[in-house]
Amino acid sequence: MLNKDTVIIDLLQMGDVDKIADVLYGFGMHCLGCALSRGETIGQAALAHGVDVDEMIAKLNEVINK
Repeated sequence: MLNKDTVIIDLLQMGDVDKIADVLYGFGMHCLGCALSRGETIGQAALAHGVDVDEMIAKLNEVINK
């Protein structure tokens, strides 16, 4: 289940990586290939980028559940 503790690298394996990346890019997260994405959680990334984690998770769930 996707939540704020999901690690970004695991998130990218939950569905269509291009669609998931589009959502993350839409929230200003343009460093998906950086070393931090391998250990950073969705919650940590949202905090670092000043993003509403609940809104981002809702949009990610829409993409993953299609």
